[in-house]
Amino acid sequence: MSAERVLKVEATLGEGPVWIEDALWFVDIKQRHIHRFDPATGVAKRWDAPDQVGWVLPSKTGLIVGLKTGLHRFDPETGSFALLHKPEPTRPNNRLNDATTDSLGRLWFGSMDDGEGAVTGHLFGCIKGVCTDTGLPPVPITNGPAVSADGDTLYHTDTVGGVIWRVPVGDDGVLGTPVKHIVIDQKDGHPDGSVIDAEGHLWVALWGGWCVRRYDPAGTLVSTQKLPASNITKIAFGGPGLRTAYATSARAGLDEAALAAQPEAGNLFAFDPGVAGLPVTPADL
Repeated sequence: MSAERVLKVEATLGEGPVWIEDALWFVDIKQRHIHRFDPATGVAKRWDAPDQVGWVLPSKTGLIVGLKTGLHRFDPETGSFALLHKPEPTRPNNRLNDATTDSLGRLWFGSMDDGEGAVTGHLFGCIKGVCTDTGLPPVPITNGPAVSADGDTLYHTDTVGGVIWRVPVGDDGVLGTPVKHIVIDQKDGHPDGSVIDAEGHLWVALWGGWCVRRYDPAGTLVSTQKLPASNITKIAFGGPGLRTAYATSARAGLDEAALAAQPEAGNLFAFDPGVAGLPVTPADL
């Protein structure tokens, strides 16, 4: 499964790829950009955000984005942003980082210390329009979150600690006791974004690891996809039948020598994952 570059963006911190209708959306957190790429036509568009933007996701009433200042509704026609919710008004040094929706339309998103040091990252859930802290222990950098197709299991990533937690989700959206599911050795990289495929396997991007790993539901590593950049941040399934994997990457943290050695850093890649993904359910917001 060879990976190829499909869009040159040289993102400082490319993140949050998601397939919405017929195109791939993703962000560059540090450049404050929202991107839309149509692989069928090769057409790419870009919008400027008013602050660091961690992700973009569909909702029942349009697009939702996670800015440093909170959840906003984004209108690509006008480029405007409307504040919906400020999850952390007392944590000005935090920003929103990664997010997902589950099959019931619940939105799960995390925060992190913008300096990547303080243990102030929390995981939030928006259920039927109400957003609250899930109560999971804080970590410096929340990542992942991914939810099983039946909505019963949430995977929550502590990037700095190198741990992916498996958390039961009740019918009411309340989380149960986390169980350590996957541990990544730091010499192999740091677990970043993750996503579930149609067979229930978890794909985990490795920052500093030059790859994406696929784990079965028991947490056993079953395959590794190499990529032409060290800092891989997340993948999304898209294209016909959701059978193409798109991977975002980052140039952040790379010095001049490292960038010279990996000229593809920060670009968007695609590969055949050998399995289909799951459709993204719009958030109930």
